[in-house]
Amino acid sequence: MGWPAITSLDLPSGGPSPPLAAMGTRLLVNITDQLSILGGIFDGNQAGPGPGDPQERNRYGVNFRINDPPLLLGQIQYAWNNKKGDPNLTGQVKFGGWRHFGQFSDLQLASNGVSLSAPTSSGTPLMLGGDIGGWAVFEQQLYRVPKSDDRGIGIFARVSGAPADRNLIDLYADTGLEFIGLSDERPDDKFGIAAGYAHVSKRAQALDFDYRALAGPAWPVRSFEGLLTAVYQYQVRDGWTLQPNFQYIIRPGGGAKDPTGPLPGRALKNAAVFGLRTTLKF
Repeated sequence: MGWPAITSLDLPSGGPSPPLAAMGTRLLVNITDQLSILGGIFDGNQAGPGPGDPQERNRYGVNFRINDPPLLLGQIQYAWNNKKGDPNLTGQVKFGGWRHFGQFSDLQLASNGVSLSAPTSSGTPLMLGGDIGGWAVFEQQLYRVPKSDDRGIGIFARVSGAPADRNLIDLYADTGLEFIGLSDERPDDKFGIAAGYAHVSKRAQALDFDYRALAGPAWPVRSFEGLLTAVYQYQVRDGWTLQPNFQYIIRPGGGAKDPTGPLPGRALKNAAVFGLRTTLKF
């Protein structure tokens, strides 16, 4: 599932994740073979401030910014049965959090204290200092192919949260199954199915209700976005893989209004997305 929707939507420019990397440094400390602590500090806005798509503000991904308010991340993780050759099923838990030192917009209130939807609104949001978030991850192998460390069937689950007043997504969760090398003829192939849930924060929903009071009951109120996905990674030969992917998105944008439709418009329809990725390593 990669970088989760909560941080990609809540952090400036989507946070330090592909396709836009951020300057930073990381530290890993192995307390024992099972217990580790990780930390990192990154520039907090790799595309720089401004409206619109961050990929347009950092068109070539080489801005290398270092003077924006920083983003701190930390994680503690514990693994079991993780030594090479251990016949038992491996697994691990992770707990982490992040802290951003920049300014964030209130999702409902204007700088003069009234709703952003109100005719008396200043038109600019109330600015709030800093932002935080946290997450937990659980991974467990359910079946292991005999005489193999990595091949088998595994399950994962992840949940993350952030304050509702300054974050569009205040709760995110996903879970899935992965099947790795179950066939002796295809020991490096991988297949996965997963589901994700992103909850639109109560503060953002409150603004939608404010607009509904002005525009009428047809104005949509965002609630959540759901994702169902399946992916297969096929190894053509050593170093070359093909990876088709299917995604079905439920209530895109949390049930947001179609920007091409007439005011107040209808909510966006569910969407199906097909993709193909190929990777070469040499």
